[in-house]
Amino acid sequence: MKPSAPQTLEEGLSPRWLTAALSLRYPDIEVVEVEPGPVVARVSTNARFRMTTADPLPAGLKSTLCLKGYFGEYGSLARSAGIPEAHFYRDLEPSLGIRTLRAHYADVDLEAGHGVVITEDVEADGGVFLTTASPYTADQVAESLEQLALLHGATWEAEPWAAAPFLTTRLARTLEGRGLPEIRRNFEGENGTGVPAEVRDAQRLVDAYRALAMSAENARPWCVIHGDTHVGNLFLDADGRPCFLDWQLVQRGAWYLDVGYHIASTLSPDERRKHERELLTRYLECLAATGVSVPSFDEAWKAIRGGMLHGFFLWGITYKVDAPTIAELLHRLGNAVADHNALGVAR
Repeated sequence: MKPSAPQTLEEGLSPRWLTAALSLRYPDIEVVEVEPGPVVARVSTNARFRMTTADPLPAGLKSTLCLKGYFGEYGSLARSAGIPEAHFYRDLEPSLGIRTLRAHYADVDLEAGHGVVITEDVEADGGVFLTTASPYTADQVAESLEQLALLHGATWEAEPWAAAPFLTTRLARTLEGRGLPEIRRNFEGENGTGVPAEVRDAQRLVDAYRALAMSAENARPWCVIHGDTHVGNLFLDADGRPCFLDWQLVQRGAWYLDVGYHIASTLSPDERRKHERELLTRYLECLAATGVSVPSFDEAWKAIRGGMLHGFFLWGITYKVDAPTIAELLHRLGNAVADHNALGVAR
């Protein structure tokens, strides 16, 4: 029987709830003891733990795992944010063949409006989560673009996902939640000091993003996009290969929203200027290898402005992240938006 989503982190880390959740995939498992590990809690909560089971672990399951859910006063108000990610791991990821976290449990409690995921513990297996301070080279960006090409190509105008509610395009909805006040606070404070003056205009950014959101509603061709492809949503696996995580913004959309955002947010402005053309070419080659019809380079070069604008807006409205991260990503994305005149072009 499928368990209800846990209402608290303590419930989620209880032997009783974990047994019920993991039993959906591993029917004979019985968790008898749980040792909580480090917890990272912002909007969502990521809690590492080690479990002891009554019998030897089944093949493919390790004792160190990570629970992700929405707990606490703020998290409980944002629980709907976890629903698309839980659907992604439960319904979509098994058919994609891309590198991401391996989920041992992923489900949505519609009554509670809560999506919860149990995944492998990457750090225990030798993986490394990335931040804006992590070294990340153009060659590594090329590798992560290959993963985006696999995601996009596998879902390119794919009928099974054309009407899935969890993949509804959400750019316009993002505008409903936050906008001018948050962007002004970032632009007028220390977080905005690295943003070029010509694009440090909150109202202009909101207007440009509104136009982008309107065009995104009927974008063709569409595919499934990650939606938030900055470097902090990557980890390196034990073999040093880039992998994407944090799928809260997964949705139907245009490929360039992921690609422009990713290129602009992973590299310093100087490195991005040096490598962005070859990186876009590499992405198009990988996308073509999936069997879909790809745009010309000139068309794609114009299109990635939309992704740079998308990322710039998302970090313009961000405030529940440490200030140095916000400042650095606004610096990178703001320079890309300025270089590509992305505020002046609505697709």
